[in-house]
Parts: sequence; C-alpha cells; structure tokens
Amino acid sequence: MNDNAAPVLPDHEVVIVGGGFSGIGAAILLGKAGFDDYLLVEDGDGLGGAWHWNTYPGVGVDIPSFSYQFSFEQRADWSRVFAPGSELKAYADDCVRKYGVDAHTRLNTRVVDADFDATHDLWTLTLRGGETLTARYVIGATGVLTQPKPPEIDGIDSFTGTVMHTARWDHDVDLVGTRVAVIGTGASAVQAIPAIAPIVDHLTVFQRTPIWCLPKPDAAMPPAARTALGAIPGAKRLARTLSQVFVEFNFPLPAHFNGVLPIATVGEKLGRLYLRRAVGDPHTRAKLTPRYALGCKRPSFSNAYLPTFNRDNVTLETSSISEITPTGIRTSDGALHEVDILVLATGFKVFERGNMPPFGVRGIGGIDLDTWWDKNRFQAFQGVSVPGFPNLFTILGPYGYNGSSYFNLIETQTRHILRCLRRARDTGATRVEVSEEANTEYFEAMLARRGNQVFFQGGCGGSNSYYFDDHGDVPFRASTTLETMWTSRRFDLDSYSFS
Repeated sequence: MNDNAAPVLPDHEVVIVGGGFSGIGAAILLGKAGFDDYLLVEDGDGLGGAWHWNTYPGVGVDIPSFSYQFSFEQRADWSRVFAPGSELKAYADDCVRKYGVDAHTRLNTRVVDADFDATHDLWTLTLRGGETLTARYVIGATGVLTQPKPPEIDGIDSFTGTVMHTARWDHDVDLVGTRVAVIGTGASAVQAIPAIAPIVDHLTVFQRTPIWCLPKPDAAMPPAARTALGAIPGAKRLARTLSQVFVEFNFPLPAHFNGVLPIATVGEKLGRLYLRRAVGDPHTRAKLTPRYALGCKRPSFSNAYLPTFNRDNVTLETSSISEITPTGIRTSDGALHEVDILVLATGFKVFERGNMPPFGVRGIGGIDLDTWWDKNRFQAFQGVSVPGFPNLFTILGPYGYNGSSYFNLIETQTRHILRCLRRARDTGATRVEVSEEANTEYFEAMLARRGNQVFFQGGCGGSNSYYFDDHGDVPFRASTTLETMWTSRRFDLDSYSFS
C-alpha cells in the first residue's frame, strides 16, 4: 500500500463470488475463524450452485454421499449411498441456515468486472447494473462447470420444438409420449437418459464419444442403517474414511499415478466386462465401447445407463450431426431424425476465456487474468493465487483440484486462504501476493509429475476431453488427497509477501 495515501476502508473485508458449495464452505470457515465481515454474492436466485441449477431427471451425486459433504457437518440421513440432487440442495440450504451464511448473502447479484486498486490495496467489483462493491480480499468460488455450453451446430436456432440444456431443465415440459433427442453422453446424460427413456415415445441419443461407465455401488440406506450411523460413536467417521478410500482409488490414484500404479487398466477390464453383461446387441455394444484410456475424461458410475440401450424405444446414433432442421436432426449419412424435444447434454464452458472466473479480472497495472493465462498457460500457486493479482484467492484454480471429493478441495483451499488472512491480520498487512518464484516452483513441480499421469501416456487420443486446455495441459493437481491436506497446513507462508 502507498504509505502516503489516506487509508480507505472497503465495503467488506472479504467478498466471496459464487454461492455453490465452494462459496458456502468458504463463508462458513471464514465465520468460524473470526472473519465476520464478509459478503457472499450469487448470480442466481438461490444457493447451492450445481444443485440449485441442475434439476434434470435422475440428477444425483457421482461419489458416495459420505464423502460429498463437509467434514464438520456430516449427515447420517442420506436416503442412498449416492444421494439424489434434491438432498444435496436441501443439505446446502441447511448449512446456509445453520451457520448464518444467509445473513451475509446477496442473491441475483452478478459480478461483471473486478479491478485491483494498487493505491489502496482494494478490489472494486462492478455488478450487473453498474453498482460497485469494494473488498480487501476476493475469494473466487464460481467453479468451472457453471456456464452451459450449447453445441455449435448449424440450424439450432431454427428448431421449432422445445430446446433445453440439462443444466436449465424446464419442468413445465411434459416428455410423456414425445420424441426426444439427447445430444451428448457425458455425466448429466448418463443420469438423465435412463430416467426419461421409460416415459418418452422414442429417445434418440446422439453420441460423439462413448463414456467409460462402471457399475455403481449404490443402495438405499434403510432407516436402521441411518440410525446406526447417527448413534454409534465414530460410525460417520468410519463411513467417510471408507468412502474416501473408494474415491481415491477411482480417480486420484489411477489418473495421477498410473505410471507406478496401473489401476486404470484394472478399471478398463471391469468396464468392458460390465458393458458385455449390460448391453445385449453386439453392434450397439461396440458403439458404446471407449477407444481411449480410462481417466482421460470424466468416467461415470451407473447401473441404469448402459441397459437403457436394450430398450426398443431407444436408438444410439453415432453418425455426426450435420445440421438441425425445424423438425429434427440431420446426420452426416443424410438421415433426418424428427423429434419434438431437443435436450442438450453438451456440458459446460471450462477453459474458454471468460469462464474461470466468469467475469473480467484486472490486477496490478491493469493486467487481465485471461490474457495472463493465455501468455503463461493456466497456473496458480496450489490452485489458489496468481502473482500480480494480490488479495485474490480461488477455490478451484488451475492445479488446485486433484479429482477427489470436491468438499475436500473446498476445505483444503479455504484452509490455505485462511492461513494467509491470519498472517495479514497479525502483521497489519493490507496486501497479500504470492511470489513469482513460489508460483513457478509449484507449476514446474506439477509439470514434472506428468510422466505418471494417464493423460500424457498416449492413450487419450480421440477422447475429446475437456480436461485438456488450449495449451495441451491438464491443470489437475497431481497429488494424493492426503498430500493436498498436509500441504494446506504446512506450506511456507513466506511464499507470499505481506505488506
């Protein structure tokens, strides 16, 4: 801060941008640590993030619920091992009420720009409509899977039927007895397709790339089991530990350490065996067989998706789409598939400019964050901080997420941020900035681990994976979950300057 400048107090010490579980968790942990002057701003009309926006049929969590919750707020009354989306939305709302986050929240508030004032060490946030907010610190909690990505297909605007993205499901649309087309076979499609297939007249699924689909160890949680989890000392902790081990063996270990622990190969064998047993027609089965290594793109767990293609009213179409007409979809073989409803299961913007975060960010000297990443590749110190952008922290920055429970990420990253905020408070600092040396050292350490990652072992060609950015990088944190937890508690705070 300029010593000759008159001190200027911000509107809030901390502004959290984004009201999903990242923002909710950061808010709760800030409050627990005594940082009460925070404001959470959310673009939508409710909190919960993905679980507020995604309400498509069949939506649910894709890791066991015992892992998909905060460690400090463990619930024992999940209805299933893999909870449905409505329960996650209710859990978010309960956390918001219990910890008083609602009193620090502004809904229907979209940040469109963020500018750092180097004279006063403040961020100025410009909101939709022109209002501004100032904050000493900004925590970006917008995630990356938030902005639906429509397909770039000729004629899509000419379709005269109903069009909706899975992330913006219109429940006023009645699917019963209709002809429906689903474009995409990613995670949301895997859940929605088996949910709507029994009620539609005909369902055509347009697949570009098959997804690895593994059997889902799901089951209803009977009342006795829920009672035992809540009543027996240590039961919730044990369930969470076992769940975390399951999650670790399903992504972090096979994805980041495949060179020394070839777990992905075992998973591929299981996936192919499951596919042979689940799908009767060999031609359809061949279309559903991935030609890339497990882990190259997000795999899925489902006991219903693959068997859906045995139904007489379901067609799997793998010819590329040439155009959308007013009445349907024309494929490259010339066939016209006439439909009444078009469902876009085409995922989200990820590494496109203007998505991470979904607003302009300008740091010291007006340098634009997107431009900085274009020039230097996606990178951030432990996924939290970028040099040249003081007092700005992110929950899901490049090389922050290792693919484990998202809740572990939230708690780990917020612990990192809180250590910085406590040091600043203790020293009277108004500016916290990661050093270029620390950031570079971390970035190079992540790149040095590529040799063992499945993404760079030659088996990902043709996967069309959103994991890869325009630089050919995969900005996952190549670490075990235990390492991320340990590092958040132990990293050298001198990696930052406090002034």
